[in-house]
Amino acid sequence: MNKEQIRAYIKVRTALNMQPKSIFDDLCTALRGQAPSYNTVVRWSKLCREGREEVEDEPRPGRPVIETTSDNIEKVRHLIDNDPYHTIDEIQVETGLSHGTTQRIVSDHLKLKKITTRWIPSQFTDSQRAECVRICQENLAKFNQGTWRLCDVVTGDESWFYHKQLGRKSSNAAWTASGKTPPTVVRRSHFAPKTLYCIFFKTTGPVLIHHVERGQTIDHDYYINNCLQPRVNEIKKQRPLSGTHAIKIHHDNARPHVHKDVSTYLESQGIMKMLQPPNSPDLAPCDFWLFDSIKQNLTDQRSSVSLHRAVTKVMFSINEDEYKKTFAKWIVRMKLCVYNHGNYFEHLMK
Repeated sequence: MNKEQIRAYIKVRTALNMQPKSIFDDLCTALRGQAPSYNTVVRWSKLCREGREEVEDEPRPGRPVIETTSDNIEKVRHLIDNDPYHTIDEIQVETGLSHGTTQRIVSDHLKLKKITTRWIPSQFTDSQRAECVRICQENLAKFNQGTWRLCDVVTGDESWFYHKQLGRKSSNAAWTASGKTPPTVVRRSHFAPKTLYCIFFKTTGPVLIHHVERGQTIDHDYYINNCLQPRVNEIKKQRPLSGTHAIKIHHDNARPHVHKDVSTYLESQGIMKMLQPPNSPDLAPCDFWLFDSIKQNLTDQRSSVSLHRAVTKVMFSINEDEYKKTFAKWIVRMKLCVYNHGNYFEHLMK
């Protein structure tokens, strides 16, 4: 028995002045427990007693579902293609559809979901994308051929570290009872105490952790005397037999790093420079891993001296395997850059 037959059955039995409970028992027996609910039988018995003749549902208020037509779907698709930042409310106003229909078309028919726009450092030109691919391919070829080894690469960069830590938005989220005022976090002042660090590391761990004194500017001379020379000395100390043989230095394209005096000094020490694609923090281990890892594990510090101790402690507390994994991920990232034709590839990371 279908739904309409069941309602007709209830109507006939009600006309015979049977009680809803008896009708319900009969239906359960006839349909072996698949009868409509007792409340449904009571409702229809009442309607039949009141003279209801039809068993079809009466029209209900509200818009019909016929709004979800192929024309309306294409209309919504066209709006989103022209401006992917449209909100549901804006699409509703422009199309004249209901909010529910608009939402249903976007999610069920177009299979779309809204994702926060990705931040990228800069918009690449065709030539810049080609340069990124070329550099990554050259680096990968040398590693694949065995000409270079990851354990011989020393990478590093500079970054500011604040003395007072605010954490990320997610770490500042707090459970708040209904009606209660949520806790607040004061925006960090532009003049908040901070210290500039120059940090270098390799697959086995830290090589250099240098903090720049307040007011000091890093030019090529400062970079050579206070960053490169101590780094070279540390490498020679760690490798008493081979020294700087086969060592590759990796840093970004900041002006002090690419100065001719810096290149001359590295050549005099027998150190080769590993090329870094321009405007590509996603291809620099300090940017895509180390600096964030350190800052997430820092606590508030009262001075640059205590901050230096804290940064050093965090770096040496990182397991050596994590350093090795980062270099392995670096290779994966270079491959993704090539695969994505030089575009930013963070959205491809698993």
